[in-house]
Amino acid sequence: MGQPERRYGDILTVPNLVTVIRLLGVPVFLYLLLVPHADGAAVAVLAIGGSTDWVDGFLARRLHQVSRIGELLDPIADRLYIFATLIALTARDILPWWFTIALVLREVFLGVLLLILRRRGYGPPAVHYVGKSATFILLIAFPVLLLAHAIGAPHGWVAAAGWGFALWGLVLYWIAAIFYVIQVSGAVRESRA
Repeated sequence: MGQPERRYGDILTVPNLVTVIRLLGVPVFLYLLLVPHADGAAVAVLAIGGSTDWVDGFLARRLHQVSRIGELLDPIADRLYIFATLIALTARDILPWWFTIALVLREVFLGVLLLILRRRGYGPPAVHYVGKSATFILLIAFPVLLLAHAIGAPHGWVAAAGWGFALWGLVLYWIAAIFYVIQVSGAVRESRA
């Protein structure tokens, strides 16, 4: 079975609709968590947004509706969910600042790598499975940590599971960054040769 056909002109596809719905969940999540402090509803929105992360890609391949806009929107949706969740959970004292800073620094680091690639005439590197796994794990960790906070079990097994996922995701996030450095180094060497 080969690669799905890429139809770059298509915008109105089922996978893109799923991604747009995921994107619309970000402000809903932020509102629920920060304004009425409706933690249970915020957990539900975050869990749905995180668990449907793979759905758009699966549908794109299954329905042969891979599109350039989908390839761009999916990682944007992932980053927005992670960034919004980081800021909101840190503002609510559910996540400590050191954790937030560690994830934000990784994003800044990758931003610098993208600028280097762009100056050399390259686009963004291909998404690495370790990075995708790290994102998925973080999108599991955040609702679990929020759930632990919502049910008042900051030191129970729910919080321990959430922190296990969060730390695992953080480590994998930085390992993926190292893989991206290797990809960028190869591209820079290639452009010099």
